[in-house]
Amino acid sequence: MKRRPLTLRGAGCLLTGILLIIAANVLAARALLYVGVLLIAVVILAALAVHLPRRRGTVTRVISTDLLAVGESSRVSVQFDLRSPGVPNAIWRDTLPAAVAGDAHGEYPASSRQLRYDLTGVRRGISTLGPLTLRTVDPFGLAQREQQFGETRMITVVPQVIALAPLPTKVGAAGGSAQTRSSRLGQGADNLIPRPYVSGDSRRRIHWRATAQRGELMVRQEEEEASPDALVVLDRSASRWARPGEDEEPLFEAAVSLCASVAVRFAQDGYSVDVVDSAGNLLGALRGHEDDRDALLVALSTVTPRGESRDIRAIVGGSPPGPLVAITGHLTQEDAERLHTAGAAAPMLFAARPEPDALAAAAAHGWRTAAVPADADLAAVWEDALPLPSGMPHV
Repeated sequence: MKRRPLTLRGAGCLLTGILLIIAANVLAARALLYVGVLLIAVVILAALAVHLPRRRGTVTRVISTDLLAVGESSRVSVQFDLRSPGVPNAIWRDTLPAAVAGDAHGEYPASSRQLRYDLTGVRRGISTLGPLTLRTVDPFGLAQREQQFGETRMITVVPQVIALAPLPTKVGAAGGSAQTRSSRLGQGADNLIPRPYVSGDSRRRIHWRATAQRGELMVRQEEEEASPDALVVLDRSASRWARPGEDEEPLFEAAVSLCASVAVRFAQDGYSVDVVDSAGNLLGALRGHEDDRDALLVALSTVTPRGESRDIRAIVGGSPPGPLVAITGHLTQEDAERLHTAGAAAPMLFAARPEPDALAAAAAHGWRTAAVPADADLAAVWEDALPLPSGMPHV
């Protein structure tokens, strides 16, 4: 919202001056005329002092963490190079999106161009910080001017990762040391083998770097790869979740946080992890690389309920994983009875809104189950569903 050129004090002073001039003419009181003219002149001079100076500036923001998690705090350092005649009497304010909260304003410093404030992640998403706003006021507080400076800065708020208990020993594929094999092609993976172009290949698959190196057209072909030791399925189909307009749903936020936490826990236990949605789309893969975790969290920062779900057996394919975690929302007893473990060594099911007897029906089919309330302690929920070292069924 654009501010008016005069403050309330300035508008009151101007109105008082006008009324005094009118009263001076009615009462023939010359002293009132002098005072009224003086008040109006002071307001005009204050407005000129604020609005005439030409100011330009550049803004550079540095955030202490590349990715800000929900509930986590980070320090923002703003280098504000303002080119202006003299040091203005001003208040600075950085524009914050709804995804973060912080006290991003203060008096413009006379001796330093460095501004600092703390941010706290509030909700997942990718949004922007800025622009920086400078509100200049004259020394008498009569006139004001608001200007925006600098570019915006992208900020990504990722789901919170909770520390979870490790899996019991001898659960899944030899504690993460064994790999099951599959002939599935790794869609969207980085394991690409360039081969010579043949008639009928799509030109969208041309591998330009390999083409430049070899001097002939090369196309990308996915390499057959080992299937993951652990699989995490986030059921984000629209029918499982309430969608109250643009408002975030606490149950879905808890499910996304649990999904990220489980994937990180499996990776720490030595598993290769694939995270997919209920339609089988790959959201992220943890293969021991430093950037894998951040890539997964960025992908989960924008995930929303949409689409339909597929049968877990179709997602898993022919080679069962070791640990399998399915995270869903609304779950009926009929849904649970149709939910197949796909031969996983350690299947675990988490439901945010299970109907009565739904979890019991899933447990009867080999799942270890737990409900996920919106305000749940996810670490405790996880421990409730952990498989026993002996492989005893959940009851």
